[in-house]
Amino acid sequence: MAGENSNQITNLLIDWSKGDEYALEQLMPLVYAELRQMARRYMSKQPMGHTFQATELIHETYLKLAGSQDQNWQNREHFFGVAAKAMRHILVDYAKSKSRDKRGGWQDRITFTEGVFASNNAPKEFIALDDALNKLQDLDERKVRVVEMKFFGGLKVKEIADVLKISKETVQRDWSFAKTWLLRELAN
Repeated sequence: MAGENSNQITNLLIDWSKGDEYALEQLMPLVYAELRQMARRYMSKQPMGHTFQATELIHETYLKLAGSQDQNWQNREHFFGVAAKAMRHILVDYAKSKSRDKRGGWQDRITFTEGVFASNNAPKEFIALDDALNKLQDLDERKVRVVEMKFFGGLKVKEIADVLKISKETVQRDWSFAKTWLLRELAN
């Protein structure tokens, strides 16, 4: 059943890439639950009283994905990798908008671990992590994609390997390097 659903999603993504708007309408109910799970994972890392809701994050992501005209979807994993990147950018933009008035002395020390931020000020962390990821992208774009898919998207090593067309071992090495590099960068 899961494989059949994955194939159906892949086929709809390909049809959507070819300009079939009806495919997008059929696709969204199939991917909504997983997008919701991704959004909840992101939102669970936000501080109490955060005003952005998981549903809003899903809708913003949908608008971003649906508005993109030049997507060449390969498969389900590719779609969720791009969705993870979109969610990252949406939350970073939100965090930046919330912290504009507080710029200057907020550079607290923060840490980065797999799936968890270790600080009490998540908007600052998202901005700092985004800045660090942008620096890492100058060194190695693939490592950033691995972080986005694993940390933000919750994809498994095999799924990431399939999307990037690399071995699982390479994904694990990229994750290990990126995690170490980010920890060092965020500690500064």
